[in-house]
Amino acid sequence: MTMLREHAEQYLAMRRALGFKLTTWGPKLMSFIGYLESRGHTVISADAAITWATSTPRGSTDRVHWARRLDVVRIFARHLKTMEPATEIPPEDVLSRRYRRVTPYLYSPSEIVALLLAAGRLSPSLRAATWQTALGLLAVTGMRVSEVCRLDHSDVDLRSGVLTVRDSKFGKSRDIPMHASTRATLAGYALVRDRLAPAPADPAFFVSTRGTRLDAANMSHTFTRLLTSAGIAQTPGRRRQRIHDLRHTFTVATLLDWYRAGVDVQARLPLLATYLGHVDPKSSYWYLSGSPELLALAASRLERAFTTENETRP
Repeated sequence: MTMLREHAEQYLAMRRALGFKLTTWGPKLMSFIGYLESRGHTVISADAAITWATSTPRGSTDRVHWARRLDVVRIFARHLKTMEPATEIPPEDVLSRRYRRVTPYLYSPSEIVALLLAAGRLSPSLRAATWQTALGLLAVTGMRVSEVCRLDHSDVDLRSGVLTVRDSKFGKSRDIPMHASTRATLAGYALVRDRLAPAPADPAFFVSTRGTRLDAANMSHTFTRLLTSAGIAQTPGRRRQRIHDLRHTFTVATLLDWYRAGVDVQARLPLLATYLGHVDPKSSYWYLSGSPELLALAASRLERAFTTENETRP
């Protein structure tokens, strides 16, 4: 093992011990270490870091993506320089770090039905049942894909109708109440799962055909194939729809229902933030930009409030 690899593994172990998951960050750092090793480099140089950051496996030309890769090296290099003075820290201003959120795709009800039907056509039957139920759960709860993958048997209380999401994105846990129809669907899946996978490899609620826990990355790849099977075409000029867009669709639909019902959205937003697992209600405001109709309703509400305020002034 090279000294660079040893330092990197120790650094990742230290950060994970502090509670950081590093699910994508860690592999990126080790990819950079492998890049250095393959070229015989024994120290980190700014030039090597920039070359690696801009030479992505899929040939991406997204400068924001490059900047994120370079950030991984920069953070580690700052740590390593305290032990290896020859380490070079990549400059801050080399690549643009301006973050651009991906515009979410909002699935129509008919598209969600088409996706569920496509999932039901998968084989073998356990895979179809798992995918159809997991997709349905994502659509009706707005959960993160990783949260659905991490669900254990003990997290799904079919008697009380409550899902427990443990160790979510920000290290917090939360309870999600289930609609009666959702509870019935999950109970039906559990019967199929226990019959087709009587001795699973772990206590995961959703299992693969091998009896193992679902993997979020693999789910994203399979979902892309389901989009094609469901006849959902890619929008010209935009990236392919994602499984994560089901979360956006759920949130926008919830906000739209509130606005149409005339409820105080401002007062309910903290509840939605807690339900979604956001640490701050501000994170939920971004979903307004995902729907022109939602933006229009919000603007109309603000305009009415402003007009009323002016009319009541002495």
